[in-house]
Amino acid sequence: MKRFLFLIAGVILVFTSCKKADYQKVTHDPELYRVTVKKLNDIVLENNFPPVIASRNYAYANIAAYEVIAAGDPIHYRSLAGQIKHLPKAPQPEKGKEIDFQFASLLSFCFVGNAVTFPEGSMSVYVDELKQKAKDAGMPSDVFKNSVAYSDSVAKHIMKWSKKDHYAQTRSASKYTVVRKDGRWIPTPPMYAQALEPHWGEIRTMVLDSASQIPAPEPPPYNMTDKNGVFYKSVVEVEKLGDNLTEDQKHMADFWDDNAFKLNVIGHASFATKKFGPAGHWMNIAGIGSKIKNADFGTTVAAYTKASIALFDAFINCWYVKYKANSVRPETVITKLLNPDWRPRIQTPPFPEYISGHAVISAAAAETLTKSFGDDVAYTDSSETEFGIPARSFKSFRLAAQEASMSRVYGGIHYKIACVTGTASGRKIGELVNEKLQLKIK
Repeated sequence: MKRFLFLIAGVILVFTSCKKADYQKVTHDPELYRVTVKKLNDIVLENNFPPVIASRNYAYANIAAYEVIAAGDPIHYRSLAGQIKHLPKAPQPEKGKEIDFQFASLLSFCFVGNAVTFPEGSMSVYVDELKQKAKDAGMPSDVFKNSVAYSDSVAKHIMKWSKKDHYAQTRSASKYTVVRKDGRWIPTPPMYAQALEPHWGEIRTMVLDSASQIPAPEPPPYNMTDKNGVFYKSVVEVEKLGDNLTEDQKHMADFWDDNAFKLNVIGHASFATKKFGPAGHWMNIAGIGSKIKNADFGTTVAAYTKASIALFDAFINCWYVKYKANSVRPETVITKLLNPDWRPRIQTPPFPEYISGHAVISAAAAETLTKSFGDDVAYTDSSETEFGIPARSFKSFRLAAQEASMSRVYGGIHYKIACVTGTASGRKIGELVNEKLQLKIK
């Protein structure tokens, strides 16, 4: 009889172990995290978030997910608390309660994504799908309950911290005053939109000590009378390039356009088209790198998190420089002084020219992804195919960032010096993020 009971107990143990392995195959799959980030990306796109605000959404959501992973595996991962000096320590899991930390990290990502997107709760349906997926895979009810509870505690902790980053104050800050003076930025057609987020340089940074920590040299002074001067030559270079673009240069400009809200005007009719912003594009690239390197769940979350922090700080630094320099866009100068019929390949965005945002944020993200996955990751980026733009292939993240930078010159919205300088600043930011944030414990 004892032998019989022992055999029954063994069968039950094997069965429950198999069930546990089954649900973990679902919840621990890094592809599920990649899909979840893409879901937030889609919501950001649908709701027209400007690129700087989108970077904030990705950063806080990924940090929430990462803090859960670090709490669940302190042998291999360090908390960001203390590394980001103003981030308090997250709630720790209660001893004796079994938690699926990968599942909890997904829910934390969504909780924060839900809270920072508009309308609030945009990810609710997806969260319900995640929970049902875990249940269908056989996650025990106590593990499910513990995981949800822990996820909520960490996400609320991150949300409380996020509210101190000065974002709310910038919502009611003074509007930008346009000064119509040679060399200064003014709104451009067809939207003639007011300046986008002129106070973003006041947002609290995460790794940088301040928005001004990585300074950029002053842009060339405005001078269209000296034909041998740097500024005049820069303007003419953009004009000539725009008039003689190769098919590959056109593809580069379109591929990296990343205009979250483009106004199309045909006669008296107008309509908007949407694409991923630059931060969303680099989140997609992080996912591509994770998949190519067959990274596990923790490594994947860590890579997204470090890249999103680099993007967040890079935008703050760049916007500080932009509104300090307040430089005029090529389109304004060319149409006024050289060719009134000239138009850039892509639509000029509504904020000052110097330095290039694409250059800064792309170089920063590329440095962190290179650290996470290596400098030899050749990949094909198909992020833009859903918008009808063919994929492009790259030999490394850094080379992709260099192309993203130059694409803005081909697009006709930046002078080359703004892109070269922006790339240098972005690299420094990425290097600083890599140096200060030691996520994985070797």
